[in-house]
Amino acid sequence: MFPLSFDEFLEFRKDSADDIHKSFDAFLKFGGLPGLHELRASPQATTQYLNDVFSSVLLKDVVSRYNIRDTELLNRIIQFIFDNVGSTFSAKTISDFLKSQGRKLGVETIYNYLDYLENAFVIERVKRFDIKGKKYLETQEKIYAADVGIRNSVLGYRPADIAGILENLVYLNLRQKGFRVFVGKNGTLEVNFMTSKDEAVLYLQVCCQLAPGNLEREIAPLKQIKDNYPKLVLTLSDLMTGDIEGIKVRNLVDFLAEPIANF
Repeated sequence: MFPLSFDEFLEFRKDSADDIHKSFDAFLKFGGLPGLHELRASPQATTQYLNDVFSSVLLKDVVSRYNIRDTELLNRIIQFIFDNVGSTFSAKTISDFLKSQGRKLGVETIYNYLDYLENAFVIERVKRFDIKGKKYLETQEKIYAADVGIRNSVLGYRPADIAGILENLVYLNLRQKGFRVFVGKNGTLEVNFMTSKDEAVLYLQVCCQLAPGNLEREIAPLKQIKDNYPKLVLTLSDLMTGDIEGIKVRNLVDFLAEPIANF
């Protein structure tokens, strides 16, 4: 169960005077819950609606169902996860964070909490795939918010977090369109996503701005992959779109606006 994809979000807003970039700005901040379009309220009221949805999910689907007594601790875990979307994690990372705040929670209990949140569609956990070794890895997963609007309502929207939010949106888009998604590991380098559907495979990097100064760093993980599956970089910048050393570079907003993923 997923929120609206960006192309569906645009369909809901087809009577709006906003252009695609203004619509994307709203999507970036408030996410894709369908109820937002019934609300048609101010940003403040929209944020309150998202907070209410989040509180309801926590109370009904997590706290009550699993008889969690320490709701404050659960909220700290959620805030830590939302604050680190797109970063690799381990249960020990969360345990160490809580310990730094004077709280103790065992690794096994943390994994239980993550299961609860995933079952309640608050988060999505993504395994890593060793591209060279052709095997799935059991450590250093990534976690994404199941809706970026909920994430932003908890933490507040912070432009400095744009890289992680964009990665979160691309992940959700791929899942919404039926792809299996993994984080790619290629030696010491990381590929944001390795996706597959109907035997087709795609390697994909997400970056906010692509320019000559960061080009090599962004495409290096893709260049080192020796198979012939397509490789794609998504960016908000139009300065370097096209084909670079066999790697396609596309505008991220245009990519998300397509009803069918076009590689």
